[in-house]
Amino acid sequence: MKEYVTTSLETHLFFARIMREHALFLLAAFPAGETEYRNKADWFRAQFEKALEQAVRLADGMVGEEVLCSGEVFTEFTEMAERQTRRLTKIPIDIRITQAEKKLHAGCGICRDRRMIQQVRRLNQNVRCLLNGLIAFKEKILQEVTVCNLYTANYPLLIEHILREAKLYHQIITELEEKGCMPSKNLKKAELFWNQIMMEHALFIRGLLDPTECELMKTADDFAGDYCRLLEEASKQDCRTMDELTRKTLETTKQYRDFKAAGTEGITGCEIRSVILPLLADHVLREANHYLRILKTKGEIGNGTVPISLSKQNPLFYNRSHTDSDCI
Repeated sequence: MKEYVTTSLETHLFFARIMREHALFLLAAFPAGETEYRNKADWFRAQFEKALEQAVRLADGMVGEEVLCSGEVFTEFTEMAERQTRRLTKIPIDIRITQAEKKLHAGCGICRDRRMIQQVRRLNQNVRCLLNGLIAFKEKILQEVTVCNLYTANYPLLIEHILREAKLYHQIITELEEKGCMPSKNLKKAELFWNQIMMEHALFIRGLLDPTECELMKTADDFAGDYCRLLEEASKQDCRTMDELTRKTLETTKQYRDFKAAGTEGITGCEIRSVILPLLADHVLREANHYLRILKTKGEIGNGTVPISLSKQNPLFYNRSHTDSDCI
């Protein structure tokens, strides 16, 4: 049951935070008069915050160092982004959870008693139930928005995007509950999923930047084009011929992660004009870090975080060499 406990907790440390923030982004984007939708989004925010808090409490000494060092659980910007987003939106965010995550110790401990297994199982079952409700809620929002019965400041594509992520989280927890472990990873399937997520992040970033931020919009466009091409290439390959494409994806994602990190610093430092919430900037950075860890399973680069140079030479401020965005 060691793998069951460790993988469950590692999954919750990443995804429960992501779901909490999805609910927060939904809440922040509804008009003040949409009290039913706002209240429901806030309820899911609070419930996933409780689930994340429980996962953090159980995770000390039970999760791998590569996860804690990957930047997918928290980044150097997370606490500041939470404070700023709480101040700007007036939506509650328990920053103590991030502070507790910073104190977590790595180590896949041995489950010497059944209490840990039982607690993890209850957490998994609770999260599956919450995800069923959140998925249905997101589907209802998408349906109502697309028939013009509901207004939200979120793009319909963004709602589809966060719906897919919720379904992936549900699938992972379901497999853990039914099989006790994760099945062998299908890297091609993972790359197709996360390349689409990364491409859509670039499209959202471009659309949420102020029109005066021409260079950043251009760089976001370039990354969207890169991931569009990677998606097209991956769809034509089978699992036996993916190695070269995975190396290319890895290099692109490392550059993209650095762009997002520089962007998060710029937004939290009020140096970039946009309508991007600070926590949304940190959110997409954590997802890039998560994807890098998945790609690292091929052994192309070492574990651990990569130092980020946050200066005028960082990826926010240079022109990338190829600008072909015909896929978009």
